[in-house]
Amino acid sequence: MKNWSLQKKTLDNKNLLIQESLFALGNGYLGVRGNFEEGYPENMNSIKGTYINGYYDVVDISYAENAYGFPQKKDKLPNVIDSQGMKILLDGELVSLFNGHHHSYTREIFFDKGMLERKFIYMTTCGKEAEIIFQRLVSNIYKELFLNHLIIKYDGEIEVKSCLNGNVKNYSKENDPRVSQENEELLTIKEIHIDSLFMSVKIATKNTDVEMACSTSHKIIGGVYESTIHESFGKGITLIKGNKHLEVTKYSVYTDALRYSKPLEDGKSILKKIMAKSFEEHLQMQVDYLDRFWKHADIIINGSDKHQLALRFSLYQLMQSAGRDQLSNISAKGLTGEGYEGHYFWDTEIYVIPLLLINQVESAKKLLLNRYNMLDAAREEAYMLGHRKGVKFPWRTISGRECSGYFPAGTAQYHINGDVAYSFIQYFLMTGDEEFVFNYGMEVLLETARLWVEIGHYDNGVFKIDDVTGPDEYSAIVNNNYYTNAIAKYNLLWAVKIFKMMKEKAPEKLDKLKEKIHFNETEIEEMKNISEHIYLPYDSELGIDLQDDSFLNKKKWDFENTREDQYPLLLNFHPLTIYRHQVLKQADTVLAHFLLEDYTDLKTMLKSYEYYEPLTTHDSSLSHCIYGIMASKLDKFNKAYEFFDESSRLDLDNTHENTEDGLHMANLAGTAVSVIYGFAGLRIKEDAIHIEPWLPKEWSNYSFYLEYRGRNIHVEISDKIKVVLISGEPVNIVINQSIYYLQNVVEIENERRKYERD
Repeated sequence: MKNWSLQKKTLDNKNLLIQESLFALGNGYLGVRGNFEEGYPENMNSIKGTYINGYYDVVDISYAENAYGFPQKKDKLPNVIDSQGMKILLDGELVSLFNGHHHSYTREIFFDKGMLERKFIYMTTCGKEAEIIFQRLVSNIYKELFLNHLIIKYDGEIEVKSCLNGNVKNYSKENDPRVSQENEELLTIKEIHIDSLFMSVKIATKNTDVEMACSTSHKIIGGVYESTIHESFGKGITLIKGNKHLEVTKYSVYTDALRYSKPLEDGKSILKKIMAKSFEEHLQMQVDYLDRFWKHADIIINGSDKHQLALRFSLYQLMQSAGRDQLSNISAKGLTGEGYEGHYFWDTEIYVIPLLLINQVESAKKLLLNRYNMLDAAREEAYMLGHRKGVKFPWRTISGRECSGYFPAGTAQYHINGDVAYSFIQYFLMTGDEEFVFNYGMEVLLETARLWVEIGHYDNGVFKIDDVTGPDEYSAIVNNNYYTNAIAKYNLLWAVKIFKMMKEKAPEKLDKLKEKIHFNETEIEEMKNISEHIYLPYDSELGIDLQDDSFLNKKKWDFENTREDQYPLLLNFHPLTIYRHQVLKQADTVLAHFLLEDYTDLKTMLKSYEYYEPLTTHDSSLSHCIYGIMASKLDKFNKAYEFFDESSRLDLDNTHENTEDGLHMANLAGTAVSVIYGFAGLRIKEDAIHIEPWLPKEWSNYSFYLEYRGRNIHVEISDKIKVVLISGEPVNIVINQSIYYLQNVVEIENERRKYERD
């Protein structure tokens, strides 16, 4: 089927690290990079990685000059036991794709099957050919299962050395703050067992002694085997021998002590159960799972194959990396690499959850619960920062502790509190799920709102917030960042609203919560007053919402004399040099205009966009999609399409030159969000869902599904706007600022289709 797979037909040695990320497989719990089973030459670099979401070690943070309250420890995602290895020998000759003895090479990841396949014809030095096929999947049914399937057809002796290796370490890269600087071995090998075809390795994190295990076994057609412990402790090898036709299915089960009381024993038990099914049966279950997924999650484009492929790639990789239990979230690089050390950021709340709320609500709910479970750690962080009440969510974390060693662009980003609150509010508006918001959301809203009361102050009747860093990390420690103040206003306002709702509908639950967090009802009135009087900086001369109090006092960055090879600026200029200029890493005030458009007017949005966009380097992968969404809002159709195109190809074309460290999850979400919130103009508001669609001239139509308060809705945009209520009760929907009663179908002319592109 067209646009349902990503395929490479050349080996392309130069970009193998990038392809390891692009061809990664995962299921929200387990992630495996797209490495070659048969391995690489010793002089060839590879990031051979397997990761478990939420499983981490704790390591020291080093400072040249320490200070009170600086985090002393950080979480780090370890590269865990490697079960990928399957070396092949044909008549004693080692198979390698790097000696030029192959042809008909293809590697393909199937979005509708959840399978990666690599196949080629290999020629031995004696002139005989072998057909070799590798297939693999990470199961969406059995989260612990990584499955390899190898088929070899060769008129001669075949040997396969299948390896289970606990001797692994993490990847590092010097002089890049986005990747770990230390090439660390984070794991200690505890046990290794060989029992016939079964091999098991148990390890534990070095500093926290949290165990995990991998157990593996094989089904073999056309061969015999023997298993041994390698001379290097922690490595087991199964030697499989055959002739002419050999088929090997390798079952690997990963279990960790966060989720299993006895990882090794539980893993062996799961493995025996899973092995009752063949590779083909597991593949069929994978296909059935993805049929259900795509039925609701797909965004269909007619008119651009490259964009359709990019969208499905984005949706598929996000599905593979998003945590599906309360112990995990979605890291900046997902489960595809070690960039940012596996940490979770605000990317979850502002980029990923808005997408999941469209038609994957249960997935969004799991991510919100993971944040809720961080509340106690966030209380400790607030106290460490000198606050008497409330929580301060960490800028980067796995466990809930702050892991940012550079506070000006990390801990100082207090807006993370508002971002988390925003996602809970958006969930409530989209679902109407009062039970969830009363049980979990209210506590988050009150505790985050308390912090704004703590850190702000009144000045001439308006409430101001000093010394914070907004989303634009090229402006640090500023007063009255517009985005921060606006998201604080929203946080405070909704804390008051939900409190009053809960007081009316669930007073007993509210009383228990007040007792739990020592909440005095007088705080609600204070929050209400602050939300009404919070300062949103505005420059009347330029007619723009002002990024912060000092932004216009700085000189503009000299873009004309900045070379291409000096971007991103953070890798080539001292932070102080950057901080002294009007230059943005990513959308800041413009992002606030997307999320909180009711706090300003269209004219101000337009002038702000036109002021800030030329000053933005887009060094952050989080930037293009936001500017594109606002370009759609402001009828800048050419710019909207250009930004969407840039976002959609960022990893596929490695435009930020660090895809090798893992895929950019926020940007993948941003690609899909650019269509739904950008081109379709979706906004989730208190009264209804709103859309203001337009159609790129290159496309004939596009469509997607929405789940809104128990209703399943289909939206199709062409020369007409067609909204269909598939199931659920009739509901109002706002299209181009007019209210329509959606009972069966609403179909109207698409006026914005007729606009000439700017």
